[in-house]
Amino acid sequence: MIQLGKIQTLTVVKTTDFGVYLADDADTRKEETILLPKNQLEPGTKVGDQLSVFVYKDSEDRPIATLTTPKLTLKEIAMLKVKEVTSIGAFLDWGIAKDLFLPFKEQTHPVMAEEEVLVSLYIDKSKRLCATMKIYDLLQTNSPYQKDDKVTGIVYEIIPAFGAFVAVDNKYSALIPNKELHVKLNPGQTITARVTMVQADGKLDLSLREKTHLQLDTDAELIYEKLNSAGGFLPFHDKSEPEDIKKEFNLSKNAFKRAIGHLMKENKIKISDNGIQSL
Repeated sequence: MIQLGKIQTLTVVKTTDFGVYLADDADTRKEETILLPKNQLEPGTKVGDQLSVFVYKDSEDRPIATLTTPKLTLKEIAMLKVKEVTSIGAFLDWGIAKDLFLPFKEQTHPVMAEEEVLVSLYIDKSKRLCATMKIYDLLQTNSPYQKDDKVTGIVYEIIPAFGAFVAVDNKYSALIPNKELHVKLNPGQTITARVTMVQADGKLDLSLREKTHLQLDTDAELIYEKLNSAGGFLPFHDKSEPEDIKKEFNLSKNAFKRAIGHLMKENKIKISDNGIQSL
């Protein structure tokens, strides 16, 4: 059976002036063949040849074959660039002549032209190939990573109640929980993170920060630089509100308290009721 959205090996069963017809069986009936246009043919192509082709639908919604390998096939996941946004949805560049349609209802946030989005390919109710940004259920949960491993992934969705959802290596399911979001992230952003936990179902929990003892020096240095840039005094201390600390330093209150404690032990600062001051 010829399969829409997949790369497959088909046999040339007929040649014409405008191309060749392909089938998955030399005895297939006419209605089970598909056209490979003449402009796609290599010189000398003849009946009986086997060709590796991708099957999609042309601008008139007819199944057609191409020798060009697309950037994305059925149920795979890939980063594609938005070519344009129209009144009916967005169109993506996936490496073949007809752009790939991304409906509004399949967008996890409104996309813009030139933006790169992480998508999968599916067949809609009208038997057409479309893209979706809703890839959560398609990501794998059998990654080779363990606690404290460093991983690289793409943020594909942010849900404030949960955190930032990440596709590690573009295929494994991961989450940066809310409590670990000390910097602003955007969908489509590539991040490097540390695995803090492998859940029972195989999904990964991530952090953008190092382990506490390694992160301590970095946090302390950040605070000390800000302190000196401010003339040696900042109106923050261990009783400051967590929201104020996060806004100023992008640190949790616990991380801030650990860092200023570290600076105090090194005799670099003193803490008063009004704030911290360099020595």
